[in-house]
Amino acid sequence: MCGIVAYVGHREACPIVIKGLKRLEYRGYDSAGIALMNGTLSVYKKKGKVSELEAFLKDKDVHSNIGMGHTRWATHGEPNDVNAHPHFSSSKKIAIIHNGIIENYAALKTLLLSKGHTFESETDSEVFINLIEDIRENSNCSLAEAVRLALHEVVGAYAIVVLSKEDPDQLVAARKGSPLVLGIGKGEYFLASDATPIIEYTNDVVYLKDHEMAVIKNGELDIRSKEDVKQTPYVQRLEMALESIEKGGYEHFMLKEIFEQPRSILDSMRGRMISESNHLMMSGFREFENKFVNAERILIVACGTSWHAGLVAEYLIEDFARIPVEVEYASEFRYRNPIIRESDIVIAISQSGETADTLAAIELAKSKGATIFGICNVVGSSIARTTDAGAYTHAGPEIGVASTKAFTAQVTVLTLIAMIMGAKRGTLETTKLHQLMAELENIPAKVEKALALDEQIQAISEKFKDATNFIYLGRGYNYPVALEGALKLKEISYIHAEGYPAAEMKHGPIALIDEQMPVVVIATKDSSYEKIVSNVQEVRARKGRVIAIVTEGDTTIPSMADHVIEIPETSEHLAPLLSVIPLQLLSYHIAVMRGCNVDQPRNLAKSVTVE
Repeated sequence: MCGIVAYVGHREACPIVIKGLKRLEYRGYDSAGIALMNGTLSVYKKKGKVSELEAFLKDKDVHSNIGMGHTRWATHGEPNDVNAHPHFSSSKKIAIIHNGIIENYAALKTLLLSKGHTFESETDSEVFINLIEDIRENSNCSLAEAVRLALHEVVGAYAIVVLSKEDPDQLVAARKGSPLVLGIGKGEYFLASDATPIIEYTNDVVYLKDHEMAVIKNGELDIRSKEDVKQTPYVQRLEMALESIEKGGYEHFMLKEIFEQPRSILDSMRGRMISESNHLMMSGFREFENKFVNAERILIVACGTSWHAGLVAEYLIEDFARIPVEVEYASEFRYRNPIIRESDIVIAISQSGETADTLAAIELAKSKGATIFGICNVVGSSIARTTDAGAYTHAGPEIGVASTKAFTAQVTVLTLIAMIMGAKRGTLETTKLHQLMAELENIPAKVEKALALDEQIQAISEKFKDATNFIYLGRGYNYPVALEGALKLKEISYIHAEGYPAAEMKHGPIALIDEQMPVVVIATKDSSYEKIVSNVQEVRARKGRVIAIVTEGDTTIPSMADHVIEIPETSEHLAPLLSVIPLQLLSYHIAVMRGCNVDQPRNLAKSVTVE
């Protein structure tokens, strides 16, 4: 989950690396460091954010045309100067930056200690670089060959870049299970965990594959497999625009991304659905259409916010296509010996396309012969390359750690899939399908209306910013939204919050309700409306403070609630795309009022690339 950047070429490396680290800080911000080749191999690193490293470098000689940097999310060892990357080998002749986890580091460290290597940090990454040095010294081989041989010894996940004092014009990089993008410019090369540090300089990139190693030396690029077989790089053209990764006048990326949802939802359905002509098609779905239509069961694997989108999909697919769906936490799926059949369809959902737990679940499902369909937001990501087929969400870059537009984009794509499946299976009536298509086309405009409630939601947030607990309640399609609303509040404001199916409240959580307890009830007009009215009455009878998300024009629940947020009316099948918007804004404003860093909440990172 750390961020890595490297550069070699004709420009000054330090400004490029520092700017790149700032763009990757959503991947980790416990500490940061940089290594530069400037007559010698110099390493500078500091605990804290990249800005603290930048201040530390002000009086240093940072002139160099080759360098690499790292921003850390701590795994092995607490955040401090010593555990920050880059890490030197014992001789200080070689340095490494590393994203991932080396699972057999303890055994390797014991072996290296017996050979006289010394260690300053608690990290597995320092073990990795000492292993490379040990191989190089004992095999009398080149740096690139030492790295290649070391890759056969380590178990785990890695994206690494290595610099050597004895090879001052060379960068060596490799990946397995952690992302690494290589940018190709005119006489210069860039390496990064994702494309955001690269697009300012070039649009031509190579996404390194697992077990591939890149050697850049004297302006030449050589990509080889772990078995030393030369690979022909596939150069892709980035479609990302630089302005998409800037704040664009918003105070935080999260707020910008919340307000981008009318466009990101529209982009996620663009070309896939046109209601006027009854056009409904998804190219990634077409090749495996028969398998989907004839599937006996669908498994959805995901983590966090993507898991909540998967829960919405369970309701949609079972309702429209009448196929049983199971939604699994990817982090638990592979460890419980699940029953997977060749006839199963596995839908894997991940914003980044790099989520380690989801990738592990995919590998397990593939080994059992299941068909894997991926839904992710990042072109060229590991999930996009590993799955049999899939669909991109087209949400655009999401920099804020707490996902917002990723959720609604995922739900949009999953809605389209459920509608296509229902149409192909004949389980979704044509009249209902056309009504849903027309209503889905109206959703971006209705999200705009929901976003116009921002000032009202900000005023409500002021009243609850000092609360220590929240309960979120929803029924049917809005139950996953209750879970998502609670997660958003926990993630960025550090307030304890729990989401429940509204009917489950009286099976335990009702004991928590008193005059201090805020209860957010998602109570839009749907098939279970009368039931949710009863749940609100139960909360009010115990003096709970009710914040209700209701359909415009509702008069029943507003008479019971302390605070009411009205959203436009829509089909209950599409309600999550609207009802989640006020919850995102509520969590955002409460977090800002509490002085929290909403874009970089403590202990979290955007892309969870370690298990």
